[in-house]
Amino acid sequence: MVARAVDTVSRGTWMSERLDVRKTYKLVVNGAFIRSESGRSYEVVDASGAFLANVAWGSRKDVRDAVAAARAAQTKWWSTSAYNRGQVLYRLAEMAESRRDEFAALVAASEGRSSADARTIVDVAIDRVVWYAGWTDKVAQVFGGANPVAGPFFNFSLPTPSGVVGVVAPASSSLAALVDQVLAPLATGNAVVALASHERPTPALLLGELTVTADFPPGLLNVLTGTRDELAPVLCSHEDVDGVDLSGVDDEDVAPLALRCAESIKRVVRTGFNGEADSLRRLRGFLETTTVWHTVGQ
Repeated sequence: MVARAVDTVSRGTWMSERLDVRKTYKLVVNGAFIRSESGRSYEVVDASGAFLANVAWGSRKDVRDAVAAARAAQTKWWSTSAYNRGQVLYRLAEMAESRRDEFAALVAASEGRSSADARTIVDVAIDRVVWYAGWTDKVAQVFGGANPVAGPFFNFSLPTPSGVVGVVAPASSSLAALVDQVLAPLATGNAVVALASHERPTPALLLGELTVTADFPPGLLNVLTGTRDELAPVLCSHEDVDGVDLSGVDDEDVAPLALRCAESIKRVVRTGFNGEADSLRRLRGFLETTTVWHTVGQ
């Protein structure tokens, strides 16, 4: 019986009856793929309205868990040498390059683009990861420096990361904008909790999945999915979040979220997505400056 069944499959008799194996995308929290603690999920459709995937619908507790994971990871990440942080980010680019076709397929389906346009977007996104990887050991030289003082002292201004950064991705862009928002704080030593586009979350989730095997400390990049109205206020008002990138939020929705950030005196960054100039502002946006004095030795 088994032999006849295998022979039937080998001749393709069952191929027309085969069901698609649909992927259910989970949250990426603390280096693991988890379902929302609420048990909820929702259907994501492509640009034509056809079913694309099931995606976990994150909750307030998922946000809190992601922030706790990010706080634990950030200490380890910042204690790693700048050179090694660059190597880890470059490893992410290598892995994204090996999954280039998958990224392009998801971007094309999510945004209704042609295959050629989607590949261009993915190529630019991967190139941006490499660009940020190259910045990790240059941040101190560009944003820090030695200061002239009167007396037998050295005085240095040293850039240090803000800590845990929340990111609210734009609804209209599934990958390109998110890469800038996420990689800039990672390159400067921060940990990130990212809220992906509700309508187009799959490329962001794939990016998060790659970090699990790209030598990232667990919790360094957490990717949440769900409705912005439910999750963004929780992220902005969380007292253990040190800064929030609201570049993906529409003008009319910024003020309420910025007010929530102000309750615990967070840094708020909001800039465009126009290449290197905006990226430099983002790199500076989640850096603090520490001043160090030291006596001049003999």
